[in-house]
Amino acid sequence: MRQWRAVPHYLILIGWVMMAGPRLTAQEKPADWSQFRGPGGSGISDARGLPLTWSAGENVVWKTVLPGPGASSPIVLGDRIFLTCYSGYGVGGSGRGDMNDLRLHVVCVHRDGGGILWDRQVMPRLPEQARIRDDHGYASSTPVAEGDRVYVFFGKSGVLAFDFAGNPLWRTEVGSQLHGWGSGASPIVFGDLVIVNASVESESLVALEKRTGKEVWRARGIREAWNTPVLVPLEGGVHELAIAMPQKVLGFDPATGERLWECSNDIRWYIAPSIVARDGAIWSIGGRSGVAAVALRAGGRGDVTNTHRLWTNENGSNVSSPVVHEGHLYWMHESRGIAFCAEAMTGRIVYEERIERAGQIYASPVLADGRLYYLSRNGRVFVVAAASRYELLAVNDMADGSTFNASPAVAGNRLYIRSDKLLYCLGLK
Repeated sequence: MRQWRAVPHYLILIGWVMMAGPRLTAQEKPADWSQFRGPGGSGISDARGLPLTWSAGENVVWKTVLPGPGASSPIVLGDRIFLTCYSGYGVGGSGRGDMNDLRLHVVCVHRDGGGILWDRQVMPRLPEQARIRDDHGYASSTPVAEGDRVYVFFGKSGVLAFDFAGNPLWRTEVGSQLHGWGSGASPIVFGDLVIVNASVESESLVALEKRTGKEVWRARGIREAWNTPVLVPLEGGVHELAIAMPQKVLGFDPATGERLWECSNDIRWYIAPSIVARDGAIWSIGGRSGVAAVALRAGGRGDVTNTHRLWTNENGSNVSSPVVHEGHLYWMHESRGIAFCAEAMTGRIVYEERIERAGQIYASPVLADGRLYYLSRNGRVFVVAAASRYELLAVNDMADGSTFNASPAVAGNRLYIRSDKLLYCLGLK
């Protein structure tokens, strides 16, 4: 089977990604994890001293019972952790219930002791999706925090802003369409804007004024895209906004919503994994069959397929997002239990290793302290060396009977993992 194909004249660009570590925004401190997948949406932290192993009685700093399930990831800013939940309707194992009882929750947890500082219930805009996959639910989008505000996205029920005391500041609806898989894309902040992928709700990218919630721009034609938009820094302080959808990766001006470029990705169905970007290059994976990964250069105009596409690859992931680090791209197939490593600029597969009893992987990996942390839905965490040679360092089993769909967060020397029942803080003790 064809494993990869490259565009040879771009191989001079290999040096672009040889530096390690994420690039932090001006608003984000090294110890914070203030959006989905942390600094720049990279899934990479500069943290050191994280635990390699843990169990019920080892390296669990605290754990907190949550007010309901959710697939959203925790975020950390300062001494506070934010996440979302839902309750009252459609909770797995308790029957469907009455939709009028559905409540959406924005939860703030103290970083040190794990106590819940506040839990704000949000009335949904009804009717919601009557039947939704339990593993997706009604709280799948990860919040984003900046300054003294946190922004959350509840699909049809809109984008909401709260201050750190839990006071509601504004609420804006961005579309009314529904889907049996629910919503999944998370908001990001750019300058004075909160940007959301409302592909499910209105087939749009929408930018809102973060102070008031007023709509600033809307870019239409975003289909079957469950991935979170990523800001791509270019030379001269310029940024592009990238998102993936079937058959295309798209680039926009994040200030105006103007479509700048598009590149064919040859993926014919929906795309859930989020893009990663580094040093002007973009990597996108997804799809159930056929071509499942693409790399390209940002910064073009118009159709850049023939000028900026670097390579395509037939190995991808339908759910979990990748990580790029020191010239290599790492990812895990969501159902086959195969860990992949590829040369970032050529697509050449360096290794593909099957991990025994991996189970399903919905969470996106995080990389910290020279290690990749892959979290399965059954609560097993596979710690793999972040190197071009495969090495399984540890296998940890949470073994609490919960379902783990959310991606981990890293802040300081702590690892934060949430399930549909609990939020864990893991650290050396």
